[in-house]
Amino acid sequence: MPERSGLSALEALKYQGDPLADAVVADLVAGGRTGAVNEVLARFRDNDQLIPEDLPDSVRRYLIATDDPPGWTDLERVAGAYEFFVDDGVHVASVLSFGAMVNCYAQPRPSRVLSLTHRLNQPHRRLAETSQFVLNMMGPAPFGSGGSFVPTIQKTRLIHAAVRYFITRSGEWDVEADGVPLCQQDMLGALLIFSVQVIDGMRRMGVAVTEREAEDYYYVWRVTGAMLGIPPEAMPETLRAAQELNAELVEVSFGPSAEGVELTRNLVRLYENMVPGKAFDGVVAAMVRRVVTPEVADWLEVPRSRGWGRAVGAGVRVMRLLERSEDRSRAATAVLDKAGALLLGGSVRTLTDGQPTALTIPAGLREKWLAAGVCPVAPQRA
Repeated sequence: MPERSGLSALEALKYQGDPLADAVVADLVAGGRTGAVNEVLARFRDNDQLIPEDLPDSVRRYLIATDDPPGWTDLERVAGAYEFFVDDGVHVASVLSFGAMVNCYAQPRPSRVLSLTHRLNQPHRRLAETSQFVLNMMGPAPFGSGGSFVPTIQKTRLIHAAVRYFITRSGEWDVEADGVPLCQQDMLGALLIFSVQVIDGMRRMGVAVTEREAEDYYYVWRVTGAMLGIPPEAMPETLRAAQELNAELVEVSFGPSAEGVELTRNLVRLYENMVPGKAFDGVVAAMVRRVVTPEVADWLEVPRSRGWGRAVGAGVRVMRLLERSEDRSRAATAVLDKAGALLLGGSVRTLTDGQPTALTIPAGLREKWLAAGVCPVAPQRA
C-alpha cells in the first residue's frame, strides 16, 4: 500500500491492513493450500499445544511470531480482570450481545464488509464466534499456560486477512475511497466498542462496575488488540483516554445503512427465538434500546414498545437496588447473577440456529460460575 502523506495517525489506520497475516493468506491462496491449512488449524486450540508440524512454513513462522503477548503485559492486571469476569462475566456477555453487536452494525463501513461476505443472514454464526472469543478471553490465564485464547486470536487475524484479500479483489470495494476492508481503524473501533462501550452499557443496565474493574477489563482488551495486530501506539493506555477516543473515532462514525438495519433485524429475530411464543418479543428490542443510544436504535430501526420499555426501565431500577445491596444480601446477589445467567444461557442455546453448539467456557471460570450457581451452560458429562 503506497504511503499517504497529510493524513492524521487515525486516518492513516484506514489504509492499513495486517502485513503479517496478509502475507500468510496471500501465500496460501497462491499455493492453493487454504483448505488443508484450515483442517489443521481447526485442531489447534490451546495455548500449551505445540504448533502443528504439518503446516506450510509461512503459517508456522506466523504462529511463532504471534505466540506471545507484548512485553509490556502485566499479568497481575490480567488476573484482576479475571476476578471481574468471575463476578460479572455473564453480564459482560449479555451487554456485548445486546449492545456491542448492535453498535458494530451502526458503523456503515464494517456493516458493508459483512454484506460482501454474505453473512447478513447468519447472525448466529457471528454471535457464536464473538461469544467464544470473549469466553476464551475470560479464562484465568488467557495468554498463558492452561488457556486457549492465543490460538483464537491467531486464527481471528488470519480470518480477517482472508476477508481483506478476497474483498479487495472482488471489484466491489474502492480502497482509495473507503480504505482497506477490516482496516486497523475498524479493528480499533471494534476494540473500543467491546471494551469501553460494554462497560458503559453495563452501567446503563444498572450493573455496578468499579473504576478498577473497568480499567482492568479495558487493559485485557488492549493486550488483545496488540496481539490482533493493532499498533500499540494507537490504543490509549488508560480507560479515560479510551473513552475520549471512543467519542472521537467510533461514535462519530455511527450512522444509518441498509446493511446495518438488516443485520440488526436479524439479530433481534435471533433473540426473539429464545423466548417461547410471541407475547414477549417486544422485550428484546426494549433491551437493545436500553443498552444503545436512542439515535443508534432509531438509525437501525429497532422497534419501539412503550410497555416493554417501561418494564425494562423498571427492571434496571431493580437491578441498581440489588447491586447496592450485593455486599449485604446473598439473595440479592443470586437474583442479579441469575438474570444474567438466564440471558446468556438462552443465547448459547440458540447461537448455532438450533444446532448443537461448540461453545466452551474456560474450566476455571466454569467451576467458579457453577459454584456460584450462575453458569449459563450445564456441567459437561464425563
